[in-house]
Amino acid sequence: MPDDHLLNGLRRFKNEYFPRNREMYRKLAIEGQHPNTLFIGCSDSRIMPYQLTGTGPGELFIVRNMGNIVPPFSQEFGYHGTCAAIEFAVLSLNVHDIVVCGHSHCGAIRALYQPRLQDSPHLTKWLELARDATLPVTMSEEALRRTEQRSVVLQMERLMNYPMVRERVEQGKLFLHGWHYVIEDGEVSILNIQSGKFEPLNSAAVQEG
Repeated sequence: MPDDHLLNGLRRFKNEYFPRNREMYRKLAIEGQHPNTLFIGCSDSRIMPYQLTGTGPGELFIVRNMGNIVPPFSQEFGYHGTCAAIEFAVLSLNVHDIVVCGHSHCGAIRALYQPRLQDSPHLTKWLELARDATLPVTMSEEALRRTEQRSVVLQMERLMNYPMVRERVEQGKLFLHGWHYVIEDGEVSILNIQSGKFEPLNSAAVQEG
């Protein structure tokens, strides 16, 4: 059974939050979802996509996994949950934007610089998808921060190998965004495609493009 904290949260939702937003939920149920953005984020419990973006139910289609990783596009038909979500968001929901959001103190990135866990074969294999973002240096906080950002770029490059993503990007119907969220500062840096650097949200370069 869930602990009292979770059950009390369910009661607050049912008795307080839901009654105030009943019509919104009924509209979403009847009309379906029409999110504008696919948000690909890390499973880390400190990352709150709705809170971070100021959005609510029906506005984000969210995919979360260890390390906010985008697997390479493959014609093999396996159990590719993240790939399936990308296809659905682009082909069925017609999202306008895709955000790949990395973050500071990412355990998945840190694990890339540490010995492999023999009793976690699925985790080990999954994290290898971010191996190309690592640096040939000893682990340090600076190296981790750079790797977190390099991984975001890697995932965006992978997205462009999805045929349905590339087609819509080239048509100007879909836009990709790379973010890096620093938890302790509440700051998000945004990848400037032209410079290849992550820049503060309020910088002129970010505002322009």
